Amino acid sequence: MKRFSTFNAVSLTLGFAFLYLPMLILVIYSFNASKLVTVWAGFSTKWYGELLQNEAFLDAAWVTIKVAVASSTLATVLGTMAAYVLVRAGRFSGRTLFSGMIYAPLVMPEVITGLSLLLLFIGIGLDRGVLTIVLAHTTFSMAFVSVVVSSRLVSFDRSLEEAALDLGATPFDAFRLVTLPIIAPAVISGWLLAFTLSLDDLVIASFTAGPSATTLPIKIFSAVRLGVSPEINALSTIMIAIVTVGVISASLVSKNAALRQSRDEQAAART
Repeated sequence: MKRFSTFNAVSLTLGFAFLYLPMLILVIYSFNASKLVTVWAGFSTKWYGELLQNEAFLDAAWVTIKVAVASSTLATVLGTMAAYVLVRAGRFSGRTLFSGMIYAPLVMPEVITGLSLLLLFIGIGLDRGVLTIVLAHTTFSMAFVSVVVSSRLVSFDRSLEEAALDLGATPFDAFRLVTLPIIAPAVISGWLLAFTLSLDDLVIASFTAGPSATTLPIKIFSAVRLGVSPEINALSTIMIAIVTVGVISASLVSKNAALRQSRDEQAAART
């Protein structure tokens, strides 16, 4: 049976073109010498130099990175703990409510989430800034981390943990030395997912950001409303390059970790 037909090849090509052709056009026009983004006037890298001298964009990028690192780290810790409780704690009073509260941000509209967090911060008298953005991003991204980590914990062989406990390890040591290294690829994937969601968020950040803290998506959205400039194309190209490098690096790390785990399991089986 012929598995890869001409129809499949054409469909795959059109699908990839639909996804990546706009990005390719954006990258090409980031090297345009003209101020008009739709008129090609020759190859130039001057807009990257202009971007590096734009203090507003640089400040917004620094705020975005700080928020993304802090919120993704906090979301990974809380999401992993929540996933561990959901998978390992079994049936307990309030489990349905707990799981519903964990997964609610996955289906909740971002406008509702942003507005509710804004009212919460106003109600407790917390000034909007970097802290409020971090808390807001942690709130919705930890749900994604919980889904990723819990899916790995469900397929985890608990006999490895039990063997560590039989050998005298405490439950915390068994988790730290056995469980955590095995589920590390899922934890890393959850962190990267939370980091990407934080970098990409506009709606929730627009509700929870204050005048002293403007993220890069908010800054780009404000600038685009006045017209697309070549500096925005250059900035978008840099972001695409960073995301591409991050995805490739994460894939290599996860692949190496999976190969290492497979070798360890085979060695343990032979022993």
